[in-house]
Amino acid sequence: MTVPLAILWASCALPALSATPAAEAHKAAMVLDTHFDTPANFHRPGWDIMDRHSVEADGSQVDYPRMVEGGVDGGFFAIFTPQGARTPEGDAKARDAALLRAVEIHQMVAKHGAKFALATRAEEAAPIVAAGKKVVFISMENSQPVEADLTLMATFYTLGVRMMGPIHFMNNDLGDSSTDPKGKEWNGLSDKGKAFVAEANRLGVVLDASHASDEVLDQMIALSTTPLILSHSGLKAIFDHPRNIDDTRLKALAAKGGVIQINAFSNYMVAQPKIPERDAAMADLMKAIGASGRDMTPAQRKAFLEGRKAIDAKWPMPRANLDDFMKHMLHAIEVAGIDHVGVSGDFDGGGGIAGLEDVTDYPRITERLIAAGYSRDDVAKVWGGNALRVLKAAADARTAK
Repeated sequence: MTVPLAILWASCALPALSATPAAEAHKAAMVLDTHFDTPANFHRPGWDIMDRHSVEADGSQVDYPRMVEGGVDGGFFAIFTPQGARTPEGDAKARDAALLRAVEIHQMVAKHGAKFALATRAEEAAPIVAAGKKVVFISMENSQPVEADLTLMATFYTLGVRMMGPIHFMNNDLGDSSTDPKGKEWNGLSDKGKAFVAEANRLGVVLDASHASDEVLDQMIALSTTPLILSHSGLKAIFDHPRNIDDTRLKALAAKGGVIQINAFSNYMVAQPKIPERDAAMADLMKAIGASGRDMTPAQRKAFLEGRKAIDAKWPMPRANLDDFMKHMLHAIEVAGIDHVGVSGDFDGGGGIAGLEDVTDYPRITERLIAAGYSRDDVAKVWGGNALRVLKAAADARTAK
């Protein structure tokens, strides 16, 4: 009886796969994800990255045991701050929340220094992996924490932040979001947003245009002196969603030397019908458990997962799968070239699709790339080489003293 390759991967049978081209390519690559929202779990009571968790038990998708199983060498751990009130008080709250999240990332690395190490330069990744540790880069998703005072960008740089995205779901004082229901406010970047770009270039920080509007992306490409990254995005040609990028802009991103990291977020990959009864049931569930998604106790999270499972069973929604993901990836490679495409599951931040549920499934992407005719060197570029090149370009162009 032939055992399916996916089952072997799931059992972490790396030695048994050592002779296969896919396994060898995955093992040889620097496997990095450019957008882990995992730091949102660090303050959860009883949650430790060294324990093996599961999507079914607590909704989490990244921890040390599963990184080992999936052959994942590390990634960018995000300081995510939800967009709050655009007032002095709101900006101060966002600043403080981001500083606390940065401290939590540093605490995790310090506590588990035998298994994790902080990196601030592309050249540091390989020695960390050679030492048997996982690489922790730090990024910022939504830059409201610095919008009131751009000198704070240097503070976060000192704390290790090497990638910053200006905007999230809603417009802010830096520019327009791709998904704000109110529409455009700045027609791209604000004046402060343009200063944000210049300061990122000065510091040597990679600019991340995921979540930004098309006009913001255009202006960031034009203004930035270094390549940009889309740390977790998809392709409009495959699924027309505001969060995704069209082929013309993808070519412009590549021409600048930038990279798109294909994400695994179902809502941006397949159509989601509007089901009012489902929406009402979800609202009732959140009200019943008495907490937001980012601040649940273990008991609340368990109740949420059980409640959502029942809602999904009663009002199922279409869910993207690995085939959909590869359509985005292969199209991006065809349009932009192999030097301009990478991977992010958007794990612990809403990502996860059938066949890519957590980091243990990442070898399946390598299998698909090898099956599509890509070489071991191509796989290495997609899994981390391209992102590290962009990181190095930003650092090399740094002018801050």
